Amino acid sequence: VRTEYFFRTSTVALSKVEFRKHRAFGAKRTEAAKLRVAAEVEKRVALLSVFPQSPLQGFNAPEVLPTRVANLDDLEDLAESVREHWSLGLNPIADLTDTLESLGFLVLTLDEPHEAFSGMTAWADAAEGRRYPVIVSSSLWPGDRQRFTLAHEFAHVLLEGRLSAGIDEEKACNRFAGAFLAPRSAVLLELGPRRQRLEPQELYHLKLEYGLSMRSWVMRAAQCGVIADAQFRSLMKLFSARGWNRGEPGAQLASEKPQVFEQLIYRALAEQLISEGKAAELIGLPRLVFARQRWMDPVDAAANQ
Repeated sequence: VRTEYFFRTSTVALSKVEFRKHRAFGAKRTEAAKLRVAAEVEKRVALLSVFPQSPLQGFNAPEVLPTRVANLDDLEDLAESVREHWSLGLNPIADLTDTLESLGFLVLTLDEPHEAFSGMTAWADAAEGRRYPVIVSSSLWPGDRQRFTLAHEFAHVLLEGRLSAGIDEEKACNRFAGAFLAPRSAVLLELGPRRQRLEPQELYHLKLEYGLSMRSWVMRAAQCGVIADAQFRSLMKLFSARGWNRGEPGAQLASEKPQVFEQLIYRALAEQLISEGKAAELIGLPRLVFARQRWMDPVDAAANQ
């Protein structure tokens, strides 16, 4: 961390922290990741506090959420109801990170090189009494996996305390994530109501359009009744035999990057709510480098080290 970290005045408590990781990530890495996320959240909360009125809307769970989700199939209608509530339509979501930020989430990407880490959720409790839902994804993964992780973590926030006994929470969040990124009506429109075969190139084009992996499209086809169990198992064997479970063919989707934080830094600077030095500290750059970047002057990459 930079020196400024030790002189910070605002502190934020993270509650209900949940990691999506494999056992290989370990307790020490988990605690280190939590501290890094807390430091980044503190910077965002400190920035928001300088505005007379918060530039971000507070997150409110939609009224369409049921008191209890009885089974996994109910998540299909729920995903479409959530999209309708926030006027997202049924078309592909071009930038899921931007969408979540517009709903009041603090979205972060963590530069964590360990592949056992996928993401985490938490609530940030600020000193002034405001609470912010936090979603974190790894910068290691390509865009389709990152987007699924974001949708999965989003589901954890929405479904907390709403699942009937016996429903596995991870399976429920995976089902909601797939249905949120590719709603059932969109799946039936793109694939047709019943298919005997799905072509790999067809799945690849849908991946590019919806930002959802080829394997997830096979899963959605099975969940929506487009293909029978026999075709689903056959396609899963094909993916395994060709090594597509480890890395899908074709060009990888670019990962998404949160934009709101940096945008608000420059807005606060323009409105003279923070100094240039404070802006450089928040964005994590040396002041001279930030000054050149502020005016969009060419910056030597070596100067940023």
